[in-house]
Amino acid sequence: MRIRLKALRTAHGFSQYTFADALGVSRSHYSQIEAGEKTPSLPLARKIKSVLAYSSDDIFDNDSACFSKRGAPKKFKK
Repeated sequence: MRIRLKALRTAHGFSQYTFADALGVSRSHYSQIEAGEKTPSLPLARKIKSVLAYSSDDIFDNDSACFSKRGAPKKFKK
């Protein structure tokens, strides 16, 4: 979860503080969600997707295999 959330958050120009503020939660609470230490409630998960204008449910997948260390998607061979 943390890699995808961080990549999307930074792509939209949010710091953890400004994103947490937009969500109405503390920065420490949001950082725990991004780190995978906490799971967002359903209303908060919906708000995260809304603020990021992200429609797919894969934002909360824990599969980091499709991301590089920098958070950018890896290219897969067919």
